This record gives sequence, C-alpha cells and structure tokens, in this order.
Amino acid sequence: MPDKPTNDELLELANEVLAIESRAVDALRDRLGDEFIAACELCLETQGRIVVSGMGKSGHVSNKIAATLSSTGTPAFFMHPAEASHGDLGMITSQDLLLAISYSGETTEVVTILPVVKRMGAKLLSITGNPKSTMAKAADVHLDISVTEEACPLNLAPTASTTATMAMGDALAVALLNSRGFTAEDFARSHPSGSLGKRLILRVSDVMRSGDRIPAVTSDVSLRDGLMEMTDKGLGMTAVVSDDRTLEGVFTDGDLRRTLDSGADIHSTHIRDVMHSNCKTTSADILAAEALHILEENRITSLLVTDEDNKLVGALNIHDLFREGLM
Repeated sequence: MPDKPTNDELLELANEVLAIESRAVDALRDRLGDEFIAACELCLETQGRIVVSGMGKSGHVSNKIAATLSSTGTPAFFMHPAEASHGDLGMITSQDLLLAISYSGETTEVVTILPVVKRMGAKLLSITGNPKSTMAKAADVHLDISVTEEACPLNLAPTASTTATMAMGDALAVALLNSRGFTAEDFARSHPSGSLGKRLILRVSDVMRSGDRIPAVTSDVSLRDGLMEMTDKGLGMTAVVSDDRTLEGVFTDGDLRRTLDSGADIHSTHIRDVMHSNCKTTSADILAAEALHILEENRITSLLVTDEDNKLVGALNIHDLFREGLM
C-alpha cells in the first residue's frame, strides 16, 4: 500500500485541484463571443422547452443546468439519453431545443438520438470539449468547454471539465435571466417554500392577526379593562381605538410597568390617560420582510396595521414573523 499522505501533502493537492479548475473556468472567458450570443438567441427563440441531456458525469451536470434554467425563467427539464432511445424521446416536440452535453462530443447514447431530434424539427445546442466532434458538427450552435487538463492526478476523472461545463451553463442561464427581465419576485414564485421566497412573497396581510384576534379597546375604558384585553390576546399590547375603529394610540407592556411604578390605580385610571398616540403602524400590503425591518429598526416587538383612513385592520408581533421563517 502507498504511504498515507501527510496533512501538508493533502493541502497541496487540494490547492492544485482548485487552481486547475479555476484556470479551466477562467479560460472560458476568452471563448465568449458570437457562439455564446447565438446560443442565447437560440434559447430565447425557442417556443417550447429546453431539454437538457447528458450521460454519466455530464448527466449530473445536465440535471443541474436544467434545474438552474427552470428556476431562472427558462422552462427546462433533464432527459436521460439512454432512456430517450427507449421511449422518452416522446418528451421532445418540434418546438423544443435539445441542449446536449458531452465532453468528448461522441457519447454513443447522445449521438444516437441526434438524427431523430433533428428529423422532428427541434433545434440542437451542444456543449462539448471537442469542436470537431459529431455533436459539435450536428449542432445549430456549439459551445466549447475544452480544458487543458483535468484536476484528477491521473487526468482521467471528469473534474475540471465538469466544472467548466457547469460554469458555462450558469453563464447561459444568467444571460437568459437578464434577457427575459426575470425579477426577484419571479424567482420567489418558483421557490415558494424557501426563505427567500417567503421574504419576497409574504405580505403583512398574510401573517397579521385580524378580526377578534386583534387586541383593541376604546379610549374610555379603564386601565384594568385594557390589561384584560392584553392578557386575552397575548400580544403584549393593545390598540386604543374610537367607536369607528380609528386608531388613537397603543398601550404596551412597557407602558403598564411605567404606569404601575407611578402608583396609578388600574380601576380608576382611563387608558386614554396612559396610552401613547405616537405609535408605529404599517399597512397590510407591504412585504412581511419590510414589517420585520420596522420592528428591528425601532426595537419593538409588535406592530398595528391600519388602512388608508387610519382604521385598525390588524396586528402582528415578531413571533408571527418567526413562525413564518422570516427570521
């Protein structure tokens, strides 16, 4: 058995791998030109979907590129080339674009399906490391991702080449994203379960408490009644409103402590005498993430929600936002 490498040798090898892969990606920049523009135009002109296909390691990269395209505004899916020859070619229509990936450009499973795809009228975009390969010559547009060496010490395992392929796929996806005017809100719609999606989709109206769940009393009630409302609704505060629900002020746990310290009687003191009218509010249609910013900026834990006429329509606190995964 070979001697176990030292820690320094392991680090030296890892550094060399990163250096080789970095050079492979950097070399792609010199190849960005007319062919890349043509690839973008081909994708943008496609009326159907982009079908990404590759075998082995290129298959794994193809899967990732298809996922990236789909999440950034370009409908795409992965098709296994071996399965394609056994019925899955039915996934492709004449309106689609086949994005075929193979470093050699000669992968049998991929090359086999090219005549059928071309015959049905679908366009072909290929990404290979060999501009003279069968796949490159058959393509309407070809992107060259050739590398001078793999990061594998044996120069055999796809390493630098797969990194270069993935980087080219990312470059294509981002260029298409920009060309389509794809926005953060569009991204959120395809990622509704992610934290980013929630930050970009959830609005105050989606998380606020409404109806009978809003702590609210009229200004003529006693401090005791206000305290009972706070306890019942569990938000650590209560809104003070007029008979038509116009917001007049707010009374919080902090106000209660200060009031009790002053010796006020909770039975005889009216809440209008101890509330403060200069309270922070928000509207129901702003993003919940914006409401979180208001809470953090003002170092408060609760917000009242009002409409354009200053009528109370809701309430929320920082725990509501926490439960929604915004923190």
